[in-house]
Amino acid sequence: MTTSEPHRSAAGDSLPPNGVGGASALKAIRLKHPWRNTFAVVLVVIFALFVIDAAQRPAYDWPSVGKYLFDSRVSAAALVTLELTVLAMFFAIILGVSLAIMRLSPNPVVKGVAWFYLWIFRGTPVYVQLVFWGLIAIIYKTIDIGLPFSEPWVTFSTNDLIGAFWLAVIGLALNEAAYMAEIVRAGLLSVDKGQEEAATALGMGWFQTMRRVILPQAMRVIIPPTGNEVISMLKTTSLVTAVPLSTELYSRTRDISAETFNPIPLLIVASIWYLAFTSVLMVGQYFLERYFARGVGDRRPDRGTTATGTLPVIGGNQPTVITGAAPVQGADAGDQPIDPGHGGTRS
Repeated sequence: MTTSEPHRSAAGDSLPPNGVGGASALKAIRLKHPWRNTFAVVLVVIFALFVIDAAQRPAYDWPSVGKYLFDSRVSAAALVTLELTVLAMFFAIILGVSLAIMRLSPNPVVKGVAWFYLWIFRGTPVYVQLVFWGLIAIIYKTIDIGLPFSEPWVTFSTNDLIGAFWLAVIGLALNEAAYMAEIVRAGLLSVDKGQEEAATALGMGWFQTMRRVILPQAMRVIIPPTGNEVISMLKTTSLVTAVPLSTELYSRTRDISAETFNPIPLLIVASIWYLAFTSVLMVGQYFLERYFARGVGDRRPDRGTTATGTLPVIGGNQPTVITGAAPVQGADAGDQPIDPGHGGTRS
């Protein structure tokens, strides 16, 4: 083999001009994973045994589960749980966004106030906070409106003005706002500073920059943890008995079980309702994530000219066969194929 014959192999056989015909086909063999398959079978068997055993356990009392699953009292309590979740998350998101902006403020006083809020509400258990809000009428017996150090213009009784439902909403929202603030702040910080500078150079104001440039990119980071927080809030509503509020799902099923002296079926009923709501929220979170992740992670390579031929292997005696769709990149990529016999230059 001489340098004047670049397309001749070490054995002396010449390749066709396209450099493909002489290449032997490679056969891919799938790796076997016997232990992985065995583990999967074991999991299926364990799950099937659990279901069969649960179906035969008298303590579960499945007829009572079916009886109370769509009971009017349980359905009304499930609606109250949804209302608590939606209202608490609505106010928590509004307050969380405000706190996140305050945390990013260059003003040290504003930043310090936001940090102190997060320190208090993230550092104490939500159950303790709900108990505190349940006792708020003892601390503040009346709510006065007027000028400081003067007679109030209007006075309201705290118990008459704020009921247990709204106390639960306030307690849940204030606690959740501390976590939403950190989620929003992380999303805003994930956007490159150059995006804001470019928007400012184009003459956009702060609000327009946030709405059109920063938030659409930050939502990709904000949506997943926010969805988790919504699901967590749905389950946290079971703690509002500390206010006390006894009209939500868990408290209502607990009261019914106290009447029937059969708590296990009612716990299953509550769990089924929670699972149903959580499943719907997970589906909504999936579509939101996909909507805000458009154009990220699904980029396809540009369609260019397909290059087919042979390239020499440095330090070897056998040329490498190139087949398939190898796009030709660059501004000067045209419709002309690469001639493998001229060192990859255009013919």
